[in-house]
Amino acid sequence: MKRQVRGGGPVAIGASSAQAVEEEATDDARGQPAAAQLRRRLARADLRAVPEARRALRELLRHWGKPEKSEIAELLTSELVTNALIHTDHDAVLTATVGPRGLRVEVRDFVGRRPRLRVPIADDGTHGRGLVLVQSLADAWGVRPHGVGKSVWFELDGGAV
Repeated sequence: MKRQVRGGGPVAIGASSAQAVEEEATDDARGQPAAAQLRRRLARADLRAVPEARRALRELLRHWGKPEKSEIAELLTSELVTNALIHTDHDAVLTATVGPRGLRVEVRDFVGRRPRLRVPIADDGTHGRGLVLVQSLADAWGVRPHGVGKSVWFELDGGAV
């Protein structure tokens, strides 16, 4: 089991709709580096949370050493956060974890309806492309049901692109 300590990372304060806690990496009992983690609550229907989530993720990934993967991670995180805020009428929770095997981003909402992967229609503006991007660019992705709601997640491995 990994030991994690609450760190002095960025915390959203003031008019922002998001609350954040960044976990600092510490060594676990086996001497392996523990995962660095960002956890952020997103207020329902508040799309200001999308750029805030990107900035917080960018800060978390600053020392990851995978700039080409970091840009993809920001894009895919934006898609998952936007989907959770637009397609549900509830808050959501963003969790991003960087560990030795790579990055895992998960957005949990509190609606049981599973997202549908759709083929985007050219005349449909910007709708219908989010999960197609996730499927195309992530090393793995999926939907995990919870007792209340679900988590949509993706992973980017730490290997070369």
